[in-house]
Parts: sequence; C-alpha cells; structure tokens
Amino acid sequence: MNKLGQLYEQLALDYLQNQGLQLVQRNFQCKLGEIDLVMREGSCLVFVEVKYRASNAFGGAAAAVTRSKQQKLLRTSRWYLQQHRLTEQTCRLDVMAIEGQAPYQYQWIKNAFTQ
Repeated sequence: MNKLGQLYEQLALDYLQNQGLQLVQRNFQCKLGEIDLVMREGSCLVFVEVKYRASNAFGGAAAAVTRSKQQKLLRTSRWYLQQHRLTEQTCRLDVMAIEGQAPYQYQWIKNAFTQ
C-alpha cells in the first residue's frame, strides 16, 4: 500500500475509533482479496472498505466501491470468518468514504451492502 493509502486508512481508523469501534486487524489479505479494516462494534464484527477521492466529480469515494469490488469484499469477509472459525458471528460490511482536502468530509455507510 502506498503512503497516501495508509494516510486515508489511518484517518478512517481514527474516525471509527472515535465513534466507539475497536480495531481487530488492519489489511487482512488472502487469495480472494483484502479488507482494509476489521473492527468490532459491540458484539458485531465490522469489515470496512476505505475509499478516498479528492472530489466527488465522478460520483465520489462511495461510488468507487463498484459491484465487482462489493463481491470481492463479500467473498473475502466470508473467508475471514471461516479462517477464524467465526461462522456464527454477527457481522456487517461498511464503507468509509473520505473526500476533499483537510478538513476532510467523512461518509460512514453502515451495512453498505448485504452479505
């Protein structure tokens, strides 16, 4: 991951921790893909895709999570749950969209797409 990607991922992590979520793992990778942040909110495991765009001219950061990216995230999150023997775990997939220049605009989309 490049330095800018790390910066926006850290901004997302800080934002979500300020909202009460706890970090479980960063940058989970497997043959199916990558999950930027794995977090916990109460008893729920939260898989977070972080996206940054300088402007919303082409739909913005949230629109960058395409249908194919959604499918990849779903497969990767299922793999994570299997590998950690958490098949009965309540979970959701969120998108953390960051746009603009400092001060950034944050859009936290909970349960962005169903599993």
